[in-house]
Amino acid sequence: QVHLVESGGGLVQAGDSLRLSCVASGRAYHVGWFRQAPDKEREFVAGITSTGSQPFYSDSVKGRFAISRDTPKNTIFLQIDSLKPEDTAIYSCAATKMKWKNNRHLYDYWGQGIQVTVSS
Repeated sequence: QVHLVESGGGLVQAGDSLRLSCVASGRAYHVGWFRQAPDKEREFVAGITSTGSQPFYSDSVKGRFAISRDTPKNTIFLQIDSLKPEDTAIYSCAATKMKWKNNRHLYDYWGQGIQVTVSS
């Protein structure tokens, strides 16, 4: 069993940066960050392996998003730079036993999600 808790969201202005955190308890799984904007499907944005050595991203966020992992603390970070209003969404971290997955249906454990709102 894995329990995930996100933090670090809030209301920011366009152009700002934000760092989201996901604290995972239990065994170290591969972790992904997803987001869901109003009236849209949940989409994958970034993932990282259980050792923290191999990050991967969706094409839509490459260059602005950076995922990292503090392995001893089992905490996964999502750094978002140059925020845009279209980044407004609920961001969730999730854990999976399978590597390199961007399909939300392959993730077994989910955090409660955290709101990020970007004003223009």
